[in-house]
Amino acid sequence: QLQVVESGGGLVQPGGSLRLSCAGSGFTLRGRAVAWFRRAPGKERERVSCISSGGATYYADSVRGRFAISRDNAENTHLQMNSLKPEDTAVYYCARAKRYINNAGCPIRETEYEYWGQGTQVTVSS
Repeated sequence: QLQVVESGGGLVQPGGSLRLSCAGSGFTLRGRAVAWFRRAPGKERERVSCISSGGATYYADSVRGRFAISRDNAENTHLQMNSLKPEDTAVYYCARAKRYINNAGCPIRETEYEYWGQGTQVTVSS
């Protein structure tokens, strides 16, 4: 089964940091946009950040200035999360865009992504 594998979640105190990682299992993330989503208890899944195939980055207003998305040479995707707040508590998922748009494009809708992983739990609590 083709899916992404997320890692790096855990329990952290408010103000702390975590670094999430995402890798493709059986396929490459290269050449497509990759996004991080999250689902908090009782809420809809929302897009947190995205990096286009050309490296353009996008952030939700709630995390801009605190989170940073990046790719490494192996084409894994990472989400550095700083100054974490209790409201960041959620299961975090990454997914690959179904199709190439352009070097700066990042699909907005969840339905435009594929190869969802199992997610990684992030809990921010004192």
